[in-house]
Amino acid sequence: MQACLGTGAYCIIDIHNYARWDGNVIGQGGPTNDEFASVWSQLAQAYAGQSNVIFGLMNEPHDLDINMWADTLQAAVNGIRTAGATSQLILLPGINYGAVGGFDSSSAPALSAVQDTDGSKDKLIFDMHQYLDYDTSGGNPECVTDQTANLGYQADYLRSVGRQAFLTETGGGNTDSCVQYMCSQLAYLNNNADVYLGWVGWAAGSFPFPWPWRPYSRNQLKLTTCVQGLSIPTASSVRCPTEPQTPCL
Repeated sequence: MQACLGTGAYCIIDIHNYARWDGNVIGQGGPTNDEFASVWSQLAQAYAGQSNVIFGLMNEPHDLDINMWADTLQAAVNGIRTAGATSQLILLPGINYGAVGGFDSSSAPALSAVQDTDGSKDKLIFDMHQYLDYDTSGGNPECVTDQTANLGYQADYLRSVGRQAFLTETGGGNTDSCVQYMCSQLAYLNNNADVYLGWVGWAAGSFPFPWPWRPYSRNQLKLTTCVQGLSIPTASSVRCPTEPQTPCL
């Protein structure tokens, strides 16, 4: 986190265990909501003075009761704010691994009940993931779509309810098809920055080889100038294939 913050970027810290501990769902037979809130309270104390930190409450929850999960997220929000981290954005993850498609119906209604300790919701951002390969897993080197239809549907929904989202995982192989479709996706996000605050390119971190989803580790795409952060109109070294003078970001 310190290395990230040292660059001046917005830096997301998240808990990355899919809403589970020892196979049991948090607040639904696993750790209690109070225990989850305590973890976030301790993290929030550590970063309360860092305005560029974004709190991602959980990576890719799935196969759980969304209404009970909303209660769990509310406890975490309360823990963060009472710990003194009152200015930072908080990312609210839904079910279905955070998939963009269907977020408005599967997750948003329950998550919309979560509020900040002052009753506001403008710093509580919907957390979404999307990949561009044939099975939307991100585990294949070729991309087949820019998924802007999904993004467009959710953009309309977000505007209709006055909310915003952050695409906190996307990516593709270091291939011509992924450069093309990623460029198109990122251009769409930038052009709809009123509802999409930003994006994160997932590059798998330090997972060892061999790894079942090896293509993740080739998620280069020359996105090194804007791997993480809010949408900022800064020229990137990646150029749209169909528009050589137009930066993808």
